[in-house]
Amino acid sequence: MTYWYAVNSKPHRERQAEQNLLRLGVETFCPLLKQSKVIRRVRQTVIRPLFPGYLFAKFDASCHLRAVAYAGGVSRIVTFGGTPAVVDEAMIDSVKNRLQHGYAVAPSHRLKPGQVVTIQEGPLYGIEAVFEREMDDQERVVLLLRTLAYQARVVMPMSHVGVGISRTVSPLQGDGTRTHNGEKFFLRSA
Repeated sequence: MTYWYAVNSKPHRERQAEQNLLRLGVETFCPLLKQSKVIRRVRQTVIRPLFPGYLFAKFDASCHLRAVAYAGGVSRIVTFGGTPAVVDEAMIDSVKNRLQHGYAVAPSHRLKPGQVVTIQEGPLYGIEAVFEREMDDQERVVLLLRTLAYQARVVMPMSHVGVGISRTVSPLQGDGTRTHNGEKFFLRSA
């Protein structure tokens, strides 16, 4: 009986492992991620494995286990307790159904320089800031804070930033502090 298994490839050898498994007559699935990145100040489209170092192979373990395990580019078959781990067909189908033109697409944050955003988490919760730029592949952003007395740049995770969300927070105190969830925070320029 054929089942899907997770196959661990040698570093950066997913494509080689996939080609060698296909030569053995084994069905493979190595989903790829397409994302836009800034490389040397130029925005480029990069394609890489969705699960780096892994691919999926559908085969009959009683017949092909050894051939798959020793195929070029394969490091090992993922096991639990020494038994190859079966990957549910529904999970494979779910990943396949989410592909767009054969690729998984990284979500676009759709923030533009100069756009006003609201900080949604942390000690600066509720403060409006101006989006300046996204940092390279770190899921972080640079924001420009504007307060009464100064301007400051802040680097924070993208997940802490929201668009068009207004919430009530304590006003900035005269001593440069803000209260959030009962804690007092001191704000100073960066």
